[in-house]
Order: sequence, then C-alpha cells, then structure tokens
Amino acid sequence: MDIKEDTIETQKVSTDAKDTNSIASKIPEISTLSPFLPVEEKNTKKTFSIFKLLIIIIFIILIVLFLILTGYNMINTNIISGVHIKGYNVSNLSKSDARYQLDNYFRKNLPEEIKLKYGDFETTISLSQIGASFDTKSAADSAYRIGRQGNIFENDFYILSTMFGKVNIEPMLIIDTDQLSKNLEDISTQLPDTVIQSSYYIEGSDLIITSGKEGNVIDIDATTELIKNAIYNFSDDNTVEIAVKTQQPNPIDVEKIHNEIYKEPVDAYYTRDPFLIFPSENGVDFNISLDEAKSIITSEQQEEYTIPLKILSPNVTTNMIGTEAFPDLLSNYSTKYAVSNRNRTTNLILASNKINGTVIMPGETFSYNKVVGARTISAGYKEAPIYVSGEVVDGVGGGICQITTTLYNAAVYANLEIVQRTNHQFVPSYAPASRDATVVYGSIDFQFKNNRDYPIKLVCSVANGTANFKIFGMKQENDFEVEINSYETGRSKTAIYSEAYKILKRDGKVVSQELLSRDTYKRH
Repeated sequence: MDIKEDTIETQKVSTDAKDTNSIASKIPEISTLSPFLPVEEKNTKKTFSIFKLLIIIIFIILIVLFLILTGYNMINTNIISGVHIKGYNVSNLSKSDARYQLDNYFRKNLPEEIKLKYGDFETTISLSQIGASFDTKSAADSAYRIGRQGNIFENDFYILSTMFGKVNIEPMLIIDTDQLSKNLEDISTQLPDTVIQSSYYIEGSDLIITSGKEGNVIDIDATTELIKNAIYNFSDDNTVEIAVKTQQPNPIDVEKIHNEIYKEPVDAYYTRDPFLIFPSENGVDFNISLDEAKSIITSEQQEEYTIPLKILSPNVTTNMIGTEAFPDLLSNYSTKYAVSNRNRTTNLILASNKINGTVIMPGETFSYNKVVGARTISAGYKEAPIYVSGEVVDGVGGGICQITTTLYNAAVYANLEIVQRTNHQFVPSYAPASRDATVVYGSIDFQFKNNRDYPIKLVCSVANGTANFKIFGMKQENDFEVEINSYETGRSKTAIYSEAYKILKRDGKVVSQELLSRDTYKRH
C-alpha cells in the first residue's frame, strides 16, 4: 500500500515538471504581448515628451511676453529704451523732456562761431546770425514713433531689439542759407586776391573805364557744405578752409556803359499848384562814335581806358530857380577826424568834393564808386592808413571810408533805401559798430536809392575836424521821424558781433522797426 502511494507521488511530480516545461516553452510568446517597452524605446518616448513640454512652455512664455510688451507699449507714453538722438540717450523720456535735454546738450556742444580761413586771411561767422540749430522737435517725434508705427508684432519686435541693441537718430541741421550766402558773398569781396570787376567813373569831361582783374571768389555751395559739416560734427577747432574758385572779371561792355551814362539835358522848372520842383540835369554822351569807343577798348590791354565825353548843358539850371528846389533839410550827420593827419584829410576833402552838390532824382540809385571814381595818385589822393587782410598799412585814398560812413548814416536818417552797404573788418574809430560803411573801388560799393517822390541834393563839407553830410529835398506828409539803434550782440576771442535797426516814429510813437544789418568785426 505504501509502495503504491509513492509511485503515485512520483508520477504527480513528474507530471508537474512536464507542465512546467510546457509553460516555459511558451514564455517568449507571452512576452511579446506585454504592455511594457524595451528600455531604449522607452527613453526615446520620454525625451520626446519632455521636448514637447518645453516647446509648450516656451510658447506660453512668448505669449506672456508678447502680452506684456503689448500692454506696456499701450500704456507707455515715453520713448522706448535704447533710443539715441545724435548719440544722446533719450530712453524712457517724454518727448518734451527729450527736447529739453537735447536743446541743452546742443547748446553746450555747438560753438559760438565758425572760423573761416583762406591763407593768411581769417574771419568768423556767428552761428546765431545764420540761425544754426538742430531740429529737436522732429528728432524727438521720430524717436517717439519707434515701436509705435507698425502692427503689434512689428512694434514688439522693435521694443525687444532696442532693449538689447541701440537705435540712433540723426537730427536735421537748420541753417538760414540765405543769410549764410549773403555773409559769404560779403566775405568774398574781402579776400586778398578777390576778383576785381571792370568799372567806370566820370572825371571832368572824360569817361574812365578801369579793367577788371582775375581773382578768386568764395565757392558758396562748397563752403556752405563745409560749414554745415563742421557744425554737424562738432568740429574741435571750428575752423573751415574756405573753398574758392577762380573767376574772370566780366568783359567791358561799352554799349551797356553808354546806355547807362547817356542822358539828355533836363531844364529845371517848378509848378505852383501843387508846388513841385524839378531840378535841372546835365546831359552826357560820348564825344566819339560807339564804334570808335569799342575800338579803344579792344585795341590793346590796358588798366584804364579814356573815352572823351561831351556834357550837354540845360538851358535852365536848378541854381537859376534858387533854393526853392530843395527847401527842406531831410537829414544831417557828422563824424570827427584828426586834422593833424594831412594826407588823410586831403583824401576826405577830395572824396567829399566829388559828392557835394549831387542831385538824385526819384527812383535813381547813387553809387559811391561811380561818383567818386578810382582813388589814384593822379587823381590827387594821398597815402594814408587802411586795413588790408586784418593789418593796418598805408594805401592810396586811405580814410575816404569815413565819407562813406557819414553819408550812409545821413541816408538812413533821410529814410532812403539802402541798396548796398558793407561793414569794415574792424570797428572804425569814427562810428559805432553797424553804423559804418566801407568801399573798395572795383569790388565793394556803397549805394542807396532815392525812394522819395521828389529829388534830393547831397551837400557835403569837410572842415575843422568835422565831416558833415546834409540831404535836402522836400518834406512829405508821410515822412517819419527816424532813429537808429545799434548795439553789440556778442563777443568772442576774435570777433565782435553787432546789429543795427532803423526805427520809424510818428508823433513820438514807434510805427515800425527794420533790421539794417547784422555784422561781424575782427577784434584788435
């Protein structure tokens, strides 16, 4: 009985072992159906999931940043960060604050004047006179528009880019180019080798035509650009080399000169109702034919040409109708001179004698150089001190600019129209700044126009240390009281700046104020 039971157990064990082997043989088949992955594939899937999560996070951050930037841009009323104007940081400033700070910045960095140099010749131009400034308003507006002028995405891009970068705006330089050109034209006539134009004057019964001479003039456009660049770039020494160009004098036009000087004689007369005076005028014409005059000019190159004139006298002169022709004193002005300087006094007398008694008809323009003529030894002029390139030297005709200055002031006080006037290089001893007028025969003239309804007469005297001009004519109902106000506007190490105004009054009340000139003088 026991033996049988053991047999039965052995069989059972054997059977269990067989079942176990059968299960083991099927394990690989079962493993392929398991939900668990191999290690490598599991890591790949996990990395991909993390990457997707990072992308989502970054995307969310960008959206948040976008919303923040958009919201900031919507509520921000200042210039965004990273914006500069001509190198000056205007980040986070309002437009008004940016303008205020820029104006102060430019005021400190812009020089008072620009020095102009040509060889040994030097002069200056005041920046205030030519209105030099930077357009800070437009620049601040442009700075403010950065980050605001595109769509939402473009604006946010600009905000981000300026945060980590830098945007610089170049402001516009503003200059009164008309005033600058006028200043340069005046300076051009002062160059030591400036072009001398042909001119003419009447000496007795002869017409003297003087030849011009080739010279240099300021290249206005080129020099203007050089000045602009010096101002814009805050030049260290503020010095600009004047750009010049060679210029030939205008050819002598005999026919044009004949047309200008030819005049029929006019008899003096007056009317009683209304009372009007019409002074006499001498006529003048060539005493040779026009072709003969042209042949004189073209025959041989000379410094001067003489063409004989014939004076055509009127039958009734102004003197024949007495002082009634010019009953009223319109203006009176005097300057002082040193009697001890005999050569200079002689020059003053010669120039004044040329002008004395000159009658200027309504609408006619008086030319100092044409009336006085060339200042030469043969004409009786002496050597006296003059200014040449900033130095005092002896020159023929020195001192006659005092006559010009005296006449200039008399003409202004008579409320006559000033056509051409140039100031000296230095403030003269006989007149305040901006109250003087200089002349150089052939290049600088003094001219004024009789803008009144009646003729005027110039009466000049030089005696006992006083040069005096009186202008006579006939007063009109619309005449004004005239005052001249001149004063210095500034000084630098090398220059004096000044202005003069003509003030018109009626019954003591100011009616108008007119700028006569803005001038620059060298300092002694």
